[in-house]
Amino acid sequence: MPPEPLIDLSVVDTSNILADREAIGRINPHRFEFAQLDAVCLDDEQTGMIVGYRDVRADEFWVRGHIPSRPLFPGVLMIETAAQLVSYYVVSRGKTGKGFLGFSGVEDVKFRGTVVPGDRIIMVGKVRAIGSRRCVGATQAFVDGQMKYQGTIIGMWI
Repeated sequence: MPPEPLIDLSVVDTSNILADREAIGRINPHRFEFAQLDAVCLDDEQTGMIVGYRDVRADEFWVRGHIPSRPLFPGVLMIETAAQLVSYYVVSRGKTGKGFLGFSGVEDVKFRGTVVPGDRIIMVGKVRAIGSRRCVGATQAFVDGQMKYQGTIIGMWI
């Protein structure tokens, strides 16, 4: 059984774009195939909550080979999307340590269903800790209201 959602998805308005790909790119250094977030639509410093989305397209680099005739969005890219959401939250506030905020670990990851081209992944993060050496965020992903992923993202200043 999945855990409780970090946020009531009915309060999330995905048409309220706070940061598009260009704005996200000013914060996160990821480019080309590895820019995983399309938009941030909720960003609440009081609660530590951030919500963004990623539209999964049929023309992406992984579709041809993962899995031929039945493309499934790779779990590792779902984790990367979550890491980029947490990174955006931390770095956009200027709460930076020394260097680059790198992805250093995941804990308690579970995949709870498939994601395919045409899906919109709503990625939810709750940043639990920001320190001088690392940051930690609980993350969940949803497609059509169904949880598809959960995990804890750990970032470290490198």
